[in-house]
Parts: sequence; structure tokens; C-alpha cells
Amino acid sequence: MTTRLALLPSPLLGPAVWAAVGSALADRGWTVTSPPVFGPLRSPADRLAHWENALPEDAAYVLVPHSNAGLYVPALGERPHVLGTVFVDAALPPGSGSAPLGPLRLYEMLAGLADGNGMLPPWTGWWDDAELADLFPDIGTRAGVEAEQIRLPLSYFAERMPVAAGWTERPNAYLAFGDTYQEEREAAAQRGWPVRSLPGGHLLILTQPAAVATVLDALHELDTARRSARTRAASTSPSRSPGRRHPSARPMRKQHAVRTR
Repeated sequence: MTTRLALLPSPLLGPAVWAAVGSALADRGWTVTSPPVFGPLRSPADRLAHWENALPEDAAYVLVPHSNAGLYVPALGERPHVLGTVFVDAALPPGSGSAPLGPLRLYEMLAGLADGNGMLPPWTGWWDDAELADLFPDIGTRAGVEAEQIRLPLSYFAERMPVAAGWTERPNAYLAFGDTYQEEREAAAQRGWPVRSLPGGHLLILTQPAAVATVLDALHELDTARRSARTRAASTSPSRSPGRRHPSARPMRKQHAVRTR
């Protein structure tokens, strides 16, 4: 069974944000997939269903969520053949229960941006240009990412994502960019996960894709997942005897770092 890295963007963005990293990982021998652009999104259930439908069940996956996509990991992990997760500057769900899709302060900030129908502007419309200037390597890249942005209703950030117990028992790792997700990075370390950090902004996957791919490739849990998949494939090979294993709000904005919630 093929092992793929499932590169999951923030629910606010599309696959373009992962494209350069995906190419760099493919050059390192990984099979990579990223769900296509999604249409109108009204609820977390819409996003979850889209991702589930976009990930074929004939492959094993290491989930690689960025930003708010991290909150979907427990639900996606209930699918067969999910080997583990590498969170990339991403939100961390609790061990069980439910997780808010946006902290209260963010919700209060966004409430001032919603239109008369309760719809939020595209993500880049949440911030001043000065706050976004260093997040994109060039105008063309920014245009490509903005073309895939998804407008969400304010109500999305008032919802909570159910968290199935047991997801932390799978192999997990964390890659942080700067200090935007410092609390999450520290929580991952406290859980005993492999943790790495790279200096830079929240969209380092756009500005330094080769560096990000290098760290992802080197993380122990990725290697563990890859070896696990190979061992499983060998142990189920028809050429081997059964059971034998192969040995192998503007004022509020200043309180928020720019995130792709």
C-alpha cells in the first residue's frame, strides 16, 4: 500500500499554499496529495466531508495539516490507514471532548468584519497589507493563493469540533514557524512528540518550501510511518508465509499574530 503525505491547508485557503513544499517532498521520494479547491463552505462538517472524499482509501496517509486544519486531525484519523500526523504551525486539539474553531478574541475581532449576511471577507482581507507583506515571496504567489481563498461565515468560528479520544496514541510530531503557535509547540513537546522549529512567518511553506520539506522529511515520525507501511506491505505479501513479518476590531488585531484560522 502506498504511503502518501496528505498536505492539508487551512480551511480558509486552497492547495496552492502547499504546492511548492509538495514538489520539494516529491523530489525526496514522497508521494504527496493535497485536496482540491473546495466550493462554498458553511460548516466544519462540510470541510471534513470534502477532505474525507478527497483522500482515497486505497492508500496509507501521514496527515500534514497547517494552521486551523490541525483541529480536523482526530476526525480524519478515524479513517483506515492513517499512520500519524505532522502538525505544521497548526492548532492542536485537546486529547478528547471538543475544540473551538476560533478563540473568543478572534471571534470578536471577526464580528466587526462580517457583512450583512454574516459572511467574512477572504482571509487576506482580515489584515492590513503591512501585516501580510512578509508572508508571500512574490506578487504572483500571493495572487495564486488569493484566487483559492474561501469565504467563511462568522458562525463557523462559533462552532466546536468534536475530538474523539485516542488520537494522541498515533505517532505525532510538530513543526513550528517562529512563535505564532508557541503554546501549541510547547504542548506538543510536553506530550513527548518530536518537535522542530524554523524561524519565519506563518506561511513559511510559501517563502521557504525547501527548508520546510527538509525538516518534514527528517522528522522521526515520518520515517516511522514510512517504515511501518513497508513492514505492513511485506507482512501481507502473498509470497510470504502467513504471519511472517519482513525485518525492515482593529485594536484586537495587535493581540493576534497573523494566522490562517
